[in-house]
Amino acid sequence: MQKVAIKKMNMQASKVFLAELKVLTNVHHLNLVRLIGYAVEGSLSIVYEFIENGNLSQHLRDFSGREPLSWSSRMKIALDSARGLEYIHEHTNPAYIHRDIKSANILLDGNLRAKVADFGLTKLVEVGTGSLRTQLVGTFGYMSPEYSECGVLSTKIDVYAFGVVLYELISAREAVIEYSEDSTIAFDEDSTRAIALVAMFEEVMNQPNPSTDLQKMVDPRLGEDYPITSVCKIAQLAKACTLKNPVLRPSMR
Repeated sequence: MQKVAIKKMNMQASKVFLAELKVLTNVHHLNLVRLIGYAVEGSLSIVYEFIENGNLSQHLRDFSGREPLSWSSRMKIALDSARGLEYIHEHTNPAYIHRDIKSANILLDGNLRAKVADFGLTKLVEVGTGSLRTQLVGTFGYMSPEYSECGVLSTKIDVYAFGVVLYELISAREAVIEYSEDSTIAFDEDSTRAIALVAMFEEVMNQPNPSTDLQKMVDPRLGEDYPITSVCKIAQLAKACTLKNPVLRPSMR
């Protein structure tokens, strides 16, 4: 008997339901969650393959009964996710933009291989038409500046969000970090009580020799079981992915 995962929505969510079906019936890749079927009686349901190890966010931050992900596993997850995104950006016609890439939308199978999931916000973008403007959807902390401020839509917003995921893989921290009133963190003049993970890493990466400070950012559950040279390379890649100017960001390829 095959295990499946079922996502149920109310009838008012028909636009999201149809958007997700449209994507999943047209894309087929090892690193994208696979559609099995759907139902429209009573409520809207999408049936997916069952991914037994939950999502990446749970593995990074929910420690109940889980071993910490090794550095090599984290790198495989990053590469798998990149391959899934590269496929929808460059090997489908029209191209797709996910718009909600985050660690909670990267699922892990029994071998800790990653599959990108949740295509309800995905937009179709005709290849060669450049960026578009659209209504703002997604998750704060993963949104690129041009998208969150102006609604400009291109494949580079997924690249930005992927960079945030890379920072998560290094640090196991949330994309937006909130602090309590008694925090020892020094706040800026406007007394904000939250900081984006991208901003935190930017400060580290702008140091003349960031490797020492980078070590302080590494998930403590890894102990010393990671190559600092690899961490530096991944942090440099994440910095490139999260540049404010989308033109300067690399493609997923």
